Amino acid sequence: MARILIVEDDDSIRELVEMNLNIAGHKCETAADGREALSKIALHTFDLAVLDIMLPEADGYELLPHMQKADIPVIFVSAKGQEMDRVKGLRLGAEDYLVKPFSVLELLVRIEKIIGRRMLKSDDIEILGVRLCPKERQVWSDGLQIDLKPMEYELLHMLMKHPNIVFTREQLLREVWGDLYFGETRTVDNHIAILRRKLNWSERIVTVHRVGYKLEVKA
Repeated sequence: MARILIVEDDDSIRELVEMNLNIAGHKCETAADGREALSKIALHTFDLAVLDIMLPEADGYELLPHMQKADIPVIFVSAKGQEMDRVKGLRLGAEDYLVKPFSVLELLVRIEKIIGRRMLKSDDIEILGVRLCPKERQVWSDGLQIDLKPMEYELLHMLMKHPNIVFTREQLLREVWGDLYFGETRTVDNHIAILRRKLNWSERIVTVHRVGYKLEVKA
């Protein structure tokens, strides 16, 4: 179930979409104009917005940056069906674009695909051009997959989950290798050196003198 905002000034379309999304198990909020939509996203969190373009008060193009700031993916629905209109909407950052009149079933399918993609990626961590995907246990840097051994991956995961936090070598040994590991802290140093080389992060994984390491991410 997703929480969805429907922004549509046509009462019949808004009510039809709301009814069908509710039947499909989603929870909906509605807005009839741009001003009301802004107040809704200020008060609530949403997983997705179905957003008309031609709206009173503020149109869909004006609302889109506010949706993006709130991390709400948008499906534009509009009577503006020319190719240039669709291209504009997608280039501005909408996830999808449906031309009126549209099939509610098609809208439901597109909503499911977007929600599904976001759920798959919800655990991904991306910092400084490096993306770590826990479900696949894969790491990508600037679009290229990086080959990491299991403990290298676990150490990177720990650092990326907690950027700018300083860990002692003992903490990293305990958290990554486990309480039963009785090796030397030099093991951590060796793995840090490998991560720095493979990710080109020699200036990002910082040595904190006499303490340990941190992944430095500047604001």
